[in-house]
Amino acid sequence: MNRVAMFRGEEAVEGLACDDRGLAYGDGLFETMRIDRGGVPWWPRHRARLAQGARRLGIAMPTGPWLDGRVAEAVDGVDQGVLKLVLTRGAGARGYLPPAQPAPTLILSVHPLSAPSGRGLDVAWSPVRLAEQPLLAGIKHLNRLEQVLARQEAATRGLDEALMLDASGRPVCATSANLVVLVEGRWLTPPTDRCGVAGVCRGWLLERGLVCEAQLPPAQVEAAQAVFLCNAVRGILPVARMDGRSLAHAPAIDSIVGELHRAMPAFAR
Repeated sequence: MNRVAMFRGEEAVEGLACDDRGLAYGDGLFETMRIDRGGVPWWPRHRARLAQGARRLGIAMPTGPWLDGRVAEAVDGVDQGVLKLVLTRGAGARGYLPPAQPAPTLILSVHPLSAPSGRGLDVAWSPVRLAEQPLLAGIKHLNRLEQVLARQEAATRGLDEALMLDASGRPVCATSANLVVLVEGRWLTPPTDRCGVAGVCRGWLLERGLVCEAQLPPAQVEAAQAVFLCNAVRGILPVARMDGRSLAHAPAIDSIVGELHRAMPAFAR
C-alpha cells in the first residue's frame, strides 16, 4: 500500500534535499489522517490546522485547490489507510535564519491502518515532561522528541501509551492522542494553550459539546470515573488500566463512541 509523493513548491521531485530545514531543524508541520473509501473524512479540519500552523511559523501554505488535488490523488483507490502529510519550510543554507523566499517541501505518504486491539489501553504517567511554549502550542509541528522519548520509555514498561504532564506538572495529553476524563458526570480535556496538540478529534468533540475544556490536576485524572484517549486516526480509545489501577468499562464511553460513529461512519468500520 505504501505510496509517496514529494513536491518542492508545486513541482514534483524524486527526493528530499539534504539541506531541507524540516530535516535539519524540524522546521515544519505534519498531519496524520485517516483514509476511508478513497477520501479523508476530516480533511477540512486537518487543512485548517495545517494553515494555522503555517501562519504561526511563517511557512508558505500550498494553495487550497492544488493541495486538495494532491491529497485526492494520494488517497485515490485506498479503501482504508493512513495519510501522512509533511510540510517543511524547504531547503536553506546552514543556520537558523530561514531564507527569504524558500520553496516549501510537501511530502504525502500512504500507510496501512493498524487493526484495533479489541481491548482497553494500559497507560501510565510519563517521566518525560512537555516544555511550555505558547508560540508552538496547539499546532502539529515537527519537533516531537519529547513524544519519542516518552513512547520509548512507555514501551519498555509494556504500556500502550504514556500520559504527559507539562513542565509545571499539569496533565496535557498522551504522546499521540488527547486525554479525556469523566469527572462528576462531565467529560473534560486539558487545554492546549501552553503545549500539546489541539487534536482534530478533540476539536470535533468540543464543538459538539460532548467534551469541555478544563485544567485538571493529576489527582483528578487518577480519580476519574472513566478515561479515554482520542485522535483523528483511531477515534476514541477507552483506557482500561491507568498507573496500575483497573478502570471499569463506563457506559458513558459507549454513548460518546456512538455519537462519533453516527457522524463519522469511517470509525465504525
